Amino acid sequence: MLVTLFRLLSALPLPALHALGGALGWLVYWASPSYRRRLRGNLEAAGYGRHLSSAVAEAGKAIVELPFVWCAAPGRVARHATDENWDYVQSVLDSGRGIVFLTPHLGCFEITAQQIAQRTALTVMYRPPKKAALKPLIEGARARHNLHLAPANLAGVRILAKALRRGEPVGVLPDQVPQEGEGVWAPFFGRPAYSMTLPAKLAQLGKAAIILVYAERRAGGKGFIVRFVPFEGALEGGPAQQAAEINRAMEQLIARCPAQYFWSYNRYKQPEGVDAPGQADAPARADQ
Repeated sequence: MLVTLFRLLSALPLPALHALGGALGWLVYWASPSYRRRLRGNLEAAGYGRHLSSAVAEAGKAIVELPFVWCAAPGRVARHATDENWDYVQSVLDSGRGIVFLTPHLGCFEITAQQIAQRTALTVMYRPPKKAALKPLIEGARARHNLHLAPANLAGVRILAKALRRGEPVGVLPDQVPQEGEGVWAPFFGRPAYSMTLPAKLAQLGKAAIILVYAERRAGGKGFIVRFVPFEGALEGGPAQQAAEINRAMEQLIARCPAQYFWSYNRYKQPEGVDAPGQADAPARADQ
């Protein structure tokens, strides 16, 4: 049923889907007090409270555009996206180095892997959805030509490491809350967030370049701009310091279009079995 609905919606023009999404964003915002509190609280804590109205609408667009991104013909989806700074990515590929693409929940993050896979093979880490009905839909949408999935477990990490050693790029969502033992507490917009250690480990293991990528949603349903941004941080020190450096890079990326970040995500939750953040795990930011 859900797959059928998504396929029907994918036939609609993207401007219509974004218009529906904007309305849905406000509907959910007023219908769910817990959603409203978290979205508004995270926005304000990060210093972006003035973007509340836009963020509510953009959150709805992020949901309603999924049928288009997942179910429309790949060629049709690609026509709605343009790449910015791909020449830099190509220069890294030509050098024979692997690439760790870091894609936060910013803009239309689902389209970024599809765009990269049009030009080169890409392996992305994949965490199956909690709802079983979504699994065939998401897996079918993500496992396209040149796009390979690695499970979010030790076997998947090995798959990513092998791809990097072959000089192939991999992709990771760096702002997901990892499971116990897979992260450290590090600052994110001035608050301790349990953060992945995997991106830094992968980059160091494969001597790979880190490239940040996000797809900014254009106004009026006019498509997306997929932007590739070099990572300029230094992965020095221990895991907590490295995670803090990557979080800082995510903050800088989000600052480019803050209304399009996934502010309703419970980024600051304490995973089961993980101790509360301590001073040693959350080093003070150098600029605070």
